[in-house]
Amino acid sequence: MKRAIIVGASSGIGWELAIQLDRAGYQLGLMARREDQLLQLRQQLTGAHIVQTVDVTHCEQAQVQLQALIERMQEVDMVILNAGVGLREKALEWDSQCAMIDVNVRGFCAMAVVSMQYFEARGEGHLVGISSLAAHVSGSMMPTYHATKAYVSSYLEGLRARVGRKRLSITITTVEPGFVATPMVEGNPPWMASVERAVAQMMTAIMRRKNHVYVTRRWRIVAWLAYVTPNSVLRKFL
Repeated sequence: MKRAIIVGASSGIGWELAIQLDRAGYQLGLMARREDQLLQLRQQLTGAHIVQTVDVTHCEQAQVQLQALIERMQEVDMVILNAGVGLREKALEWDSQCAMIDVNVRGFCAMAVVSMQYFEARGEGHLVGISSLAAHVSGSMMPTYHATKAYVSSYLEGLRARVGRKRLSITITTVEPGFVATPMVEGNPPWMASVERAVAQMMTAIMRRKNHVYVTRRWRIVAWLAYVTPNSVLRKFL
């Protein structure tokens, strides 16, 4: 039996990943802040899954909890880092910026370090990081969110280079979704994908151990345009 841990499993993409991984026969470790949501999720799954509450903003404690969960599961093939916060910034306020930095950067790195240390000691593994298409542009209404996701994508690329240089049998998959119908997305933006469709594409990339995937695939065009379009033009739309 394959075993995976999802950090940030209590809603949205993490919730749907748990459902589709359960169908694929994985035993899961489900981590998030809201225990009630995790317990509700576990009731919808068929396997014998483990729930562990975690607040990734308490980095050192979260690292201990992840290590304990890995030990409890005895063997873990994959860790998916999905915890994230995205807040609109009509005004530049430190509280909201700090919340995003604490979860999307500090919490992400804290969980990634534990995961990589475990996989390196084990000799193999698969780390999946949920970033965003926002990593490729700078948005005026969510500058901190965009910056944190750029960090996540760049950090994962660095880990990929690291395992390549050390010739480790560890896969690093960067997932960069566009608009997905989750509680984080407001309104009805263009090219919105249902969470079921988005996660199905993620699952295909994960099972094929891809290095990188845009979700849905059409967003790779937008990422390319973001790099070739002058900033003076982009600023009119972002």
